[in-house]
Amino acid sequence: MYEAVHAYPDGSSTVARHARTAAEQGYDGIVVRTRDAVAVDPERAEPAATAEPNATSVTTLREEYDIDIVDAVEIDVETPASAGGSVGNYRPDRTVVCLVGGDDRLNRFAVEEPRVDVLARPMDGSGDFNHVLAKAARDNRVHVEFDLGPLLRATGGRRVRALSDLRKLHEILTYYDTPYVVSANPRTHLELRAPRDLVAAAAAAGFDPEWIRGGLNTWGNIVERNRERRSGSFIEPGVRRGRYETER
Repeated sequence: MYEAVHAYPDGSSTVARHARTAAEQGYDGIVVRTRDAVAVDPERAEPAATAEPNATSVTTLREEYDIDIVDAVEIDVETPASAGGSVGNYRPDRTVVCLVGGDDRLNRFAVEEPRVDVLARPMDGSGDFNHVLAKAARDNRVHVEFDLGPLLRATGGRRVRALSDLRKLHEILTYYDTPYVVSANPRTHLELRAPRDLVAAAAAAGFDPEWIRGGLNTWGNIVERNRERRSGSFIEPGVRRGRYETER
């Protein structure tokens, strides 16, 4: 299972702190969705020049904690036009591309754009998520984030509203068989929760444990698929470049 984290400078914890905590909690990997935290060159696997000074190399962290660390980006813009440019810029360089929704226009843009892997936080704002968007996301294989963060960290009326939104989103996603991922959206290693804890919290709120586990596993499926597509042998689904035998 994977968790998608916000690391420094977007979050308050470094990639290393997230990696160590996630490994201790039993995760197979973390998807670092912060734009400048860990832009991994697939050949060198080193932190980008904009990363935190003296940051430990990704390769070293992977070996030390025995956990996968995935280069990603979470695009947070105000208009679809800006989103289109950002997706085009980051898609060739990042293994996972997420786009923050929460606005009707951005939600629609994301689900209609196959280059987007994950529509993040679709109901975290003035926007809504309905059957039209669910079917578009399904057809374009855009995964919709099921964000458990408010369930874990919000209080009072905000938590009640968040739970209501999650129940509505769950109903739509399951009815239309829309691809989805599950995350707690941690911005610090202290907000990381072990998979079993996320499953238990979601189950207490009425969500199917297997459905939650499936969403945590899906991050890894996206990573595997995209790494394969970025490999030199990939041509198109089902077609690979390589040596083959001919009948004599």
